[in-house]
Amino acid sequence: MKYKYSTPQMKWLICVCFIVGVFFFCDSGSPQVSAWNKVPEILSRIVPPVFPDQDFSITDFGAVGDGESDCTAAIQSAVKACSKAGGGRVVIPAGIYMTGAIHLKSNICLHIEKNATLRFSQDLKKYLPLVFTRFEGVELMNYSPFIYAFEQENLAVTGEGTLDGQGDPSHWWNWTGSVMYGWKPGMPNQRHDRDSLFQMAEEGIPPEKRVFGEGHFLRVNFVQFYRCKNILVEGITVVRSPMWEIHPVLSDNITVRNLRIDSHGPNNDGCNPESSKNVLIEACYFDTGDDCIAIKSGRNADGRRIDVPSENIIVRKCRMKDGHGGVVIGSEISGNCRYVYTEDCVMDSPNLDNALRIKTNSSRGGVVENIYMRNVEIGEVKYAVLRVNFNYENGDIGNFTPIVRDIFIQNVTSRKSRYALYLDGYKRSPITDITIENCRFDGVQEGDILNFVDNLIMKDVYINGKLQ
Repeated sequence: MKYKYSTPQMKWLICVCFIVGVFFFCDSGSPQVSAWNKVPEILSRIVPPVFPDQDFSITDFGAVGDGESDCTAAIQSAVKACSKAGGGRVVIPAGIYMTGAIHLKSNICLHIEKNATLRFSQDLKKYLPLVFTRFEGVELMNYSPFIYAFEQENLAVTGEGTLDGQGDPSHWWNWTGSVMYGWKPGMPNQRHDRDSLFQMAEEGIPPEKRVFGEGHFLRVNFVQFYRCKNILVEGITVVRSPMWEIHPVLSDNITVRNLRIDSHGPNNDGCNPESSKNVLIEACYFDTGDDCIAIKSGRNADGRRIDVPSENIIVRKCRMKDGHGGVVIGSEISGNCRYVYTEDCVMDSPNLDNALRIKTNSSRGGVVENIYMRNVEIGEVKYAVLRVNFNYENGDIGNFTPIVRDIFIQNVTSRKSRYALYLDGYKRSPITDITIENCRFDGVQEGDILNFVDNLIMKDVYINGKLQ
């Protein structure tokens, strides 16, 4: 059978199909669409670990949930037995269990049941011996994080229970040297130790020789996985942390979901993927004393020495309340960051400073690129919807010029902020290729700050009802 294409109807159909095909091809090839098309492939590499079906209750090893008895030895005995048996769940049943550091091994899920609390001791000796860790993006030997794993795989912290770090103005928080957090003149603080550590890194002193701990005042992170893979953190509530809360470092295949982070101490970031890849953070609630999510990759010389970026990070369906920023990149970002995706989140609080923030300077350096946000509802933030700052902290005094490029924001709304955009780059290194599309920013109090910005594209963007 032969077909005739010369009728007016067929010519019209062919024309329509051609136009639709061209439109589809061009749209699917746009930077935003093609970038979001990478998400399913990234998610295919993020697979939570599965554990042998056997439980080891800490009460079977002598733990007592009376809120007073020291259960450290019982918990570590349960971990050891579980590991020896090939893995499974170490179960924290209902009750309040006092403990020191918990060191996890491969194939172990630490499961905190509903109405159970792990309450971490204020006795510093409970965090000895020293371990290999990081403080603000710099490697060192220090007190152990509360829950810690080093070079392990298939790890989890799950359940409906609570992790209580017992940080307060008399313990951990006053080490900042801030009156706001309980420090008083004459009390020890972290300032000298912090400066010493950073100087050691600049001088190339090996991390194993950067020894702190007893007699020093560098706070620990709450949950840290160091050089690990196949990690799940799910369901738990975290309160009163010394500083950063969920902190995977140099790790791969990480799922963080359904957490409630409610901790308002100093530097109480909710989740800090650092020099890590293939990370999913979803359906979490953040009410923090610092950034809700802060992506890192090492500080200054140490970040450049290790040179491992954070990449392939997906944040979705989260709620951000108080904090310095909803999704933040930096400031310890010397090892670079790329491919961060944020979608379907709600951010809303007069005490939330910014929605999407990148903070760096010429001491940090590094390249931040391919950052995507879409379908985010912002009620109120104190400063800006998008804030990129090259003059964070000590500003432009270093020799490592930062680069920030390729930021795409789509279908984002806000009801109140001081600025819509606050972009502050360098003349020698402008913030480059920012695309904002189909967004509405209302209740904006001041005009945008745009210092050294190249190729800012705004499509269907309304600020205070006015098309830009």
